Amino acid sequence: MIDVVRIRRQWVSAGVAPILVLVTAGCGLLGPDQPETVAAEFASALDAGDVQAAAALTTDPQAAAAAITGMFDGLGTSDPVVGVAGTGDGNTFDLDVSWNFGEGRDWAYRTTGSAVEDSDSWRVRWDPAVLSPELADGATVRLVTTAGAPPTIYDRAGGTLFSEQVVTLVNLDANADPAAVAPLLAPVAPTITAESLAADRAKAPGQSLTAISLREDDLAPIEQQLTALPGVTLVPQSRLLVADRALASPVWSGLVELWEQGQAESAGWVVQRVEPDGTAQQVAGETGPEASDLSTTIDPQLQIGAEAALASLDTPAVIVGIEPSTGAVRTIAQNAAADREGPLALTGLYPPGSTFKVVTTSAALQAGLADPDTVLPCPGVATIEDRTIPNDESFDLGAVPLHTAFAFSCNTTMGQLAVNLPPTALTDAARQFGLGADYVTPGLVTVTGSVPETDTPAALVESAIGQGQVTATPFGMALVAAAVANGSAPLPVLVEGSATTVDEEIAPAPAEVTAALRTMMRETITGGTASMLRDIPDLTGKTGTAEYGENDGAHGWFVGSRDNLAFAVFVAGANGSAPAVEAAGRWLRG
Repeated sequence: MIDVVRIRRQWVSAGVAPILVLVTAGCGLLGPDQPETVAAEFASALDAGDVQAAAALTTDPQAAAAAITGMFDGLGTSDPVVGVAGTGDGNTFDLDVSWNFGEGRDWAYRTTGSAVEDSDSWRVRWDPAVLSPELADGATVRLVTTAGAPPTIYDRAGGTLFSEQVVTLVNLDANADPAAVAPLLAPVAPTITAESLAADRAKAPGQSLTAISLREDDLAPIEQQLTALPGVTLVPQSRLLVADRALASPVWSGLVELWEQGQAESAGWVVQRVEPDGTAQQVAGETGPEASDLSTTIDPQLQIGAEAALASLDTPAVIVGIEPSTGAVRTIAQNAAADREGPLALTGLYPPGSTFKVVTTSAALQAGLADPDTVLPCPGVATIEDRTIPNDESFDLGAVPLHTAFAFSCNTTMGQLAVNLPPTALTDAARQFGLGADYVTPGLVTVTGSVPETDTPAALVESAIGQGQVTATPFGMALVAAAVANGSAPLPVLVEGSATTVDEEIAPAPAEVTAALRTMMRETITGGTASMLRDIPDLTGKTGTAEYGENDGAHGWFVGSRDNLAFAVFVAGANGSAPAVEAAGRWLRG
């Protein structure tokens, strides 16, 4: 670099001619203002997160690069806002530094540094405190997310439904012998064998395999043996677990999501100064609020009973129980076959079959087409608007009152009534019972069903018996049963204190209509298609057989209520309603 001459006039003494003093300056006639320039360059490099550029401007680039990298890593970001606040005597300067770790999470401070002229350039005298005062004396800084005590999820009775527990991962590396590990795990997980472990490990050669995660009471009897095996590592970690491992429900995942959401909202943030000996103290931030416990509406005894009632069925089967007066979800249970297909109780759409006659009868009563005592024909087979429909096994009751036709589930009677309904009648009547409504319930992801408007008489006949384009979920049909029992569709609730919304207001069916339906549903039990349950006091219900596919078979349904508990039982591929009715009996009789 070529030096130029800066001329400074200096007077030696009064009356003496001036002497020209030559002073060298680097890189300009007057040169850049210092230390402002080097300070600004250093601040700009830090602001941009450019470790090497910032370090190169210091008197010790290697140490500076290590410190800057450590600061960025410790705080989880390389995006500070850095600017020069001003300069002082002795080539000193101040930097304003601020960090943002999320909304409302800001850490700001001022540092002081100095610059020195080194040969033909200026550099920042290296001192970690120029990055942060907390970095003096070999300390580091780190950002820590804080959380309070983990909340608990309670059942309706106040018992623990879910809590955070310690589980231990059993990890196998390439040196582990599956033949030695499998017998130890088999009492807890009979499906784990030496062959299955070897096959799983072969899928990711060279990587560690997590064979199983064990609760504390499962680990205790075999911990020493596992620890002694070569290639086996035990890794404890915290997880939210259902207290009674025998309980299973598709609603558990929604409760876990709510729990995690509460934990996230309660998280705090703390910037710590960490001393060389590892001790730490808070220098910024704040802890978050305590996460609230969750009190659910799940009745553990009803849940256990529902799961037991379904366990013997080898096709997908579910039970949904709702409290009509409050909408509280008391139980949502599925058997293993249903679990393999997903949350069928909440989102599985199926033709509701004859259980939909609750809606059809309501629409007919409201349209004035009949009253419960109106005598109507119930032939074994009827051709209505080019649609031929039979009763189950073509039974023929002749002419009977509507309440009798309902109790014995006459398809032909319902089809003849429905053909005189307007196109929107079934859609509107279904909506009065919550079917077709879109509910947003904290902790639940649900669908109720779909009842499209009918544009032809033939479509009306199909819809009237719960076939054609009509679909419903077990959850949706449980709401129908709850609306009949309560007189209006309740808003479903899973977590106490949470608010459920619905896409539009639901106007109930007239009180005299729901009263008539309750009477007819009681007759279904005392002398109709569900008479095998007549020993259960005050039970009301409606059976349903719903064909699906082309000669593929039929699903079985049973919906009803008793003692402020409305429910729907669904058994896929049952070829009739009997399996659903029998499951309901096992459940309700306890």
